[in-house]
Amino acid sequence: MTDRILSAEEIRQIKENYPPGTRLQLIQMEDQWAVPSGTRGTVDFVDDQGQINPKWDNGRSLAIVPQVDQFRKLTQQELREEQDICMEEQTL
Repeated sequence: MTDRILSAEEIRQIKENYPPGTRLQLIQMEDQWAVPSGTRGTVDFVDDQGQINPKWDNGRSLAIVPQVDQFRKLTQQELREEQDICMEEQTL
């Protein structure tokens, strides 16, 4: 874990790159109470320390620390696939 404090510019960039509604997938989280790897979630907000606070699909709400945890944005293809699954579930 790093104790480095992010600059205002770094925090601004994180907020710009991960606006509310952005879909993410966790690769690995360095936390005692980590969300399981592979879990997907939707960004709720980025706090003033630059931590990304998603609403995880499994109901959890633990923040991502960008300089510590590993994660990625979902691709456009993955977003389309999620949309298709949602549409299929609505028609059942």
